[in-house]
Amino acid sequence: MSTTARAQKAPDTRGPVRKLLTSFGFQILAALVLGIAAGLIGRQLGATAENPTGLSATLDTIGNSYVTLLRAAVVPLIFTAIVASISNLRRVQNAARLAGQTILWFAITAFIAVIIGIVLGLVIQPGNRAGEGLEPGDPYTVGTWWNFLLGLIPQNFLGLTVSTNPGAAEGTFSSSVGFNILQVIVVAAVVGIAALKAGKKAEPFLVFTESLLKVIQRVLWWIIRIAPLGTFGLIGSAVIKYGWEKLASLGWFAGAVYIGLALVLFVVYPILVRTHGLSIKQYFSGVWPAVQLAFVSRSSIGTLPLTERVTERNLGVPRSYASFAVPLGATTKMDGCAAIYPAIAAIFVAQFFGIELNFVQYLLIVIVSVVGSAATAGTTGAVVMLTLTLSTLGLPLEGVGLLLAIDPILDMGRTAVNVAGQALIPTIVAKREGILNEELYNAPREGLPFADDSGDDDAPEADASADKEPVSAR
Repeated sequence: MSTTARAQKAPDTRGPVRKLLTSFGFQILAALVLGIAAGLIGRQLGATAENPTGLSATLDTIGNSYVTLLRAAVVPLIFTAIVASISNLRRVQNAARLAGQTILWFAITAFIAVIIGIVLGLVIQPGNRAGEGLEPGDPYTVGTWWNFLLGLIPQNFLGLTVSTNPGAAEGTFSSSVGFNILQVIVVAAVVGIAALKAGKKAEPFLVFTESLLKVIQRVLWWIIRIAPLGTFGLIGSAVIKYGWEKLASLGWFAGAVYIGLALVLFVVYPILVRTHGLSIKQYFSGVWPAVQLAFVSRSSIGTLPLTERVTERNLGVPRSYASFAVPLGATTKMDGCAAIYPAIAAIFVAQFFGIELNFVQYLLIVIVSVVGSAATAGTTGAVVMLTLTLSTLGLPLEGVGLLLAIDPILDMGRTAVNVAGQALIPTIVAKREGILNEELYNAPREGLPFADDSGDDDAPEADASADKEPVSAR
């Protein structure tokens, strides 16, 4: 079977200034700088989280609206992506081996990341260096292994949950609808496996699911296009709400987390890339658009379409394999949220409360981090994973309240590392199994990775047996 090359596009005649202004990376960075400036201006005008002004309310509305748009697509995206990814295994030779290798490398990198987190926690000792005035608070959500296991049992087909709380006026109530992401994942996995077992009779359903996934991804491309606007609002609002004072009081802790994230992203991942005979520069240039969006959106699931796109188009992973590995990684591969962060945070809490951890407890941190990644479920925040770790170690859950003030700031870096790893592992496994399109991996990076060019989604995919044929980078 041969792979049909995508049609070459006309030469890019844009000038250097126009290229810069239309660059997705430049737009994100510009929005980041403008957002910080707007936030600082808001702080100077007296805006705080307790006393909002017109500027702070506008920034908050812009940022929250963007996050809301991403979250609106999470449930249908997770369901269709997982069903399609499992069903796509029928097109891949040695599917079981590929799946096993993917999960194994997920665990290996998580193990390395949590060890780095433990070492940094012991060396930097952020809990012993915490600023004055910190008071432990109650976590707004608590994770335990028992609740985690019970949460895997679907209450209904959509994982739908409804909560009712007393309203502001006496005798009134307000209800909100939510989704248990873990239950959605379980339902989707079961449906995908059942469709595989059903064989040809399930083909119409699988075709429909794949078509629905394409539609949802197209909507997400449109949302991704306005990411710079969302960046402006989110960063500006964060500066006003949290300011530099709260960050300074937890400066050692934030520094330890970001040092750990930097070591994984810029040391561990490049070493893995190089040891597999691949270019580090090409890896970063290929994955960077998804890393940028992850940093802003703080959601692996929200970044999933772009992560999958750059993994296929930039890094040369066959679509039939990438469409399985990347969605799986977006829900379970969390080196930032589920390895580095809970390790350093648990040590911080122990040091802050004057509790000595023994070897068994450090071993438990490793086990929880490697095994419990699914508790984060690819959505924003890692509080559930942290409370799961603290409860396993028997540490005070009130310690979570110490860290909530700067959690959004940390979550940006955590999610960026998560997404970088979610693209790395399929690339490594594809290289090890001899199905990586290295010509595509080493091709020049041009244009937007999510450009909805004509006929893009209908282009023939590269399967495992034909992946060595030349394919245009765009």
